[in-house]
Amino acid sequence: MSTWIPSRLLDLAGTSLLRDNEASAVTALEYLPTELFPPLFLEAFFERRIETLKALVQVWPFVRLPLGGLIELPHVGPLQAVLDGLDVLLAQKVRPRRCKLRVLDLRNTGQRFWSMWSGEGTHVCSRSRVAPVAEDRLRTKQPLAPLKVFIDLYLKKRTLNRFLTYFLRWVEQRKGLIHLCCKKLKIVSMPVGNIMKVLSRVQLDCIQEVDMDCTWRLSTLAGFAPLLGQMTSVQKLLLSHINVSAFEEQDQQHLAQFTSQFLRLHHLRNLHIESPSFLEGHLDQVLRFLKTPLDNFSITNCQLSESDFTHLCQCPNISQLKGLDLSGVTLTNFRPELLQVLLEKVAATLQELDLNLCGIMDSHLEAILPALSRCSQLRTLSLGGNLLSMAVTEKLLRHTDGLPSLCAEFYPAPRESYSPQGVPLRGRIAQLQAELMEILRDLGRPRTIWLSLSFCPYCGDDVCDHMEPIMYCCSTPA
Repeated sequence: MSTWIPSRLLDLAGTSLLRDNEASAVTALEYLPTELFPPLFLEAFFERRIETLKALVQVWPFVRLPLGGLIELPHVGPLQAVLDGLDVLLAQKVRPRRCKLRVLDLRNTGQRFWSMWSGEGTHVCSRSRVAPVAEDRLRTKQPLAPLKVFIDLYLKKRTLNRFLTYFLRWVEQRKGLIHLCCKKLKIVSMPVGNIMKVLSRVQLDCIQEVDMDCTWRLSTLAGFAPLLGQMTSVQKLLLSHINVSAFEEQDQQHLAQFTSQFLRLHHLRNLHIESPSFLEGHLDQVLRFLKTPLDNFSITNCQLSESDFTHLCQCPNISQLKGLDLSGVTLTNFRPELLQVLLEKVAATLQELDLNLCGIMDSHLEAILPALSRCSQLRTLSLGGNLLSMAVTEKLLRHTDGLPSLCAEFYPAPRESYSPQGVPLRGRIAQLQAELMEILRDLGRPRTIWLSLSFCPYCGDDVCDHMEPIMYCCSTPA
């Protein structure tokens, strides 16, 4: 039996106001209580009451208008009415008596704001929330400051979509009145010319996250580098799939143009580089320009030289790492002692370690087990896709048993799980799983480990995650 939930008086008032006459609704805005604005805005937005939307923007009694949570860009419709309302506001020399609007937020945020005011969330209408409206009526008019507009940019097509074309033109025509702020920037294979056209409208020093998944040449990356250097607030940088067929003398200059920009990134804490063929033998050119200690560093799916790894171990800005990801880097190309030195350097802070598909064999893992056992903050350890025996897997479990925070363990199925031809043997796998359970029971601490095959027989992936975890839970004493 369904329960009937009556509409709130607040919602009924807004609906009635719009239904009676849109012109009267606009006239009444000056006298409406603050609590009525959000539900009235929602009603006008979804009912496409253009004049009401324009008027609401001009007397919006909140600092922020979180519009991005209501629309799916590149939808233009009601957004255009909001921008038209802003045009009227921006054309005025002084701020209207009631308007507090300073920020238009086009990111996918603000759901909490709308749900709170529409009654879906818990909301207590305290005197402190309502009082500012009354105070507004006593304030003197204030000059208009530039309006901040927040947007996350995802540039993934060769040409700009309808929304971005319209919106960027609107911003361009209002220079000095609009500060366009982007916190997150993702670029996927858009031509550099179009990227520069978009970013010329953005305050680059606002950008905090940059994700570039571009099949660019190194020369193209060098052309983009000056823009990266202006993103001085960047905290997280992800770079993927820069193409270099053979490293030539000219590429050395292009690489220097790019890496030198790291000198300006004083807030960089997370650096992720995927498939960087251009960095083999040149990793030091990135590391030496780092200005701050990194929280997370990953360089994956590439070849590194022993000198690269030596420079990594010696880099002062990786000594406080919380996350280290070297998956897809063949670590057998150099002495295992180097990885041991690296782990010892980060042992006090490291929380996540990913060494999937690194070509690690028994001798390499045994060499780093003492250092690994000292990583006291370690929470996640991934070793999938490597070739380890059952005997060394047992040593691994015993060496990591004293790590109090370790809660996610991903290991390769022991090499005894396969036939001489490399085919997984189901019966043998089940037997080894039972033996591993006995080892966990012997150690006596609750643990869950996931085993993976080095080649998935179901989907062909390099690491198979279809196997059930091995879980040991201590029985509670009577």
